[in-house]
Amino acid sequence: MSSISNYVNSASAYNSSVNQTKGEDNASSVKKTKVRGKTIGEPELSEKASKYYEELKKKYSNMDFILVSRDQKEFAKAQAGSFATPGKMVVLIDEDKIEKMAEDANYRKQYESIIARGASQISKMENGLAKTGANVKSFGMKINDNGTASFFAVLKKSSDAQKARIEKKAGERREAKKAEARNVKREEREEWLGKSRDDGDKWKVQDEDTVTISASSIEELIRQVGGYMQSSMIDSVQTEEEKLVGSRFNFTA
Repeated sequence: MSSISNYVNSASAYNSSVNQTKGEDNASSVKKTKVRGKTIGEPELSEKASKYYEELKKKYSNMDFILVSRDQKEFAKAQAGSFATPGKMVVLIDEDKIEKMAEDANYRKQYESIIARGASQISKMENGLAKTGANVKSFGMKINDNGTASFFAVLKKSSDAQKARIEKKAGERREAKKAEARNVKREEREEWLGKSRDDGDKWKVQDEDTVTISASSIEELIRQVGGYMQSSMIDSVQTEEEKLVGSRFNFTA
């Protein structure tokens, strides 16, 4: 009897293991299709997740969703300015989160609350950015992996006249640095300006015409944009003597 019991238990354990493996195989083989609309990369969703994603976009129709493939998550924010929608907050969210939100009610509740908070503060964000005098191309939020959101604004740079003065000033600074034997090459400086680091840089040069500013809250974002605008104004009104003083941009103010 003991040997029969052991055999039954062993067979039961084996069948359980086989069923679990089949379940995992079925889960991994769920058919997914490419998502239409605004995307970064080539995200794919299951049928259930696709339906949920459409419902989510309808629920928060005052926001502009952009779905990001898992391999483009780090690159996504740099492309946000390409999807500017006047009067709408851009929402960057990746395919894995949508899949999990479609399956897990608690996870869905957690991340929908993040989106809802952002949706409720669109007017505050828009009005706050407008008060800084910045020419805002787009603004939005990025849903992070740790259950938080970060906010960003893509700004058009100063007017052509002011831009020319700033560029002239930058050239004079480079010449002053050369005269002081600092030997800072233009290419090195531009590389430094365009580099987005994780150690606290808040302003990122996106291209020749825009700059992206990011922060962990709407209030902080508005403050950062205000700081950028003040810096731009100071750059455009400095005296010739001040222009000859070697210095570097402050990206942590």
